[in-house]
Amino acid sequence: MKRAFDLSLALFASLIFLLPILVVALAVRLTSIGPILYWSDRVGRNNQIFKMPKFRSMQIGTPAVATHLLKDPGAYLTPIGSFLRKSSLDELPQLWSILVGDMSFVGPRPALFNQHDLIELRTKSGVHGLLPGLTGWAQINGRDELPIPEKVALDVEYLHRQSLLFDTKIILLTAWKVLKRDNVTH
Repeated sequence: MKRAFDLSLALFASLIFLLPILVVALAVRLTSIGPILYWSDRVGRNNQIFKMPKFRSMQIGTPAVATHLLKDPGAYLTPIGSFLRKSSLDELPQLWSILVGDMSFVGPRPALFNQHDLIELRTKSGVHGLLPGLTGWAQINGRDELPIPEKVALDVEYLHRQSLLFDTKIILLTAWKVLKRDNVTH
């Protein structure tokens, strides 16, 4: 049921966001050197690595670490990178990951391949068995500001509460938070 929901919503969202996707792609191309998309190595279900696309918001050569680990994240942003991140427009290419089955709309956000502490805690708590999501319970309860143990505790709560109704609630709350630009630090 969840896969059918994800496919239907991803196809619908792809049609709705087709024009913004094209505009953002053109803006990325015109404002910085390098590819339009950045394919990030991420940890998926059962700790399998997959390539997750995002509109490139960072300069070529930026270290592949979580943004909060960069000494001065703003120094690495492209001219429109801050806007893309704060508006979450950089996440639109992840509709592809949902369509191909690497991600779901709702689940724990996929960890970077080198976030060993997060991966280890998720594995110990059973969260690693979930398909990662475009958004999740932790994202609407703190996003960038949460320490890893709190993020994992919210992921565990999602693991136990997951349902189509709960997913719908998370999607609606995510839309509200994106519009308000809540809890976005970079």
